[in-house]
Amino acid sequence: MDSAYQEERLERRVLWRKLTLDDIDSLASIANKIHPGLPESNEVFLERVGLFPKGCLALVDRQSNELVGYAISHPISYRQSPALNSLLGTLCQDADQYYIHDLAILPEWQGEGYAKTCIEQILQISKGYETTGLVSVYGTATFWEKFGFKPVETNDVLNAKLSAYGEDAVFLERQNR
Repeated sequence: MDSAYQEERLERRVLWRKLTLDDIDSLASIANKIHPGLPESNEVFLERVGLFPKGCLALVDRQSNELVGYAISHPISYRQSPALNSLLGTLCQDADQYYIHDLAILPEWQGEGYAKTCIEQILQISKGYETTGLVSVYGTATFWEKFGFKPVETNDVLNAKLSAYGEDAVFLERQNR
């Protein structure tokens, strides 16, 4: 199938747009389905959208106007990922790394290229930072490697945060420049 045709078909079906505060209940429902063992409060999601709205995206079914996926990302200090279910308070003024907090798409919407489209948008936002990092969970490191992410050495502080994400959690990073 022609890739331009496939992208056009995908765009007709769904839309990645800015996440809004009105999306949080739907977002939390998706998060609970995708990450049942990694709960985060609505306050965490509300805060991220409020602190860095351009890094927060909603995947919306154009027919039903329902949220079917989301992505949250924002700047951090180098390899200082936030602890699971923690509030930031503010964004670090001298942030030197971009961070993908979460990308989640309902199972029935996966496998259509929507994650790739989202990641491409996030990586455009992250261009002002030398690197982008994320915590890979549920064995998704090989998925992220397709976008240039690789495991990095971690320290005790980061390892303690990773432990809350489960045994297979790993911090990944990619060069943006």
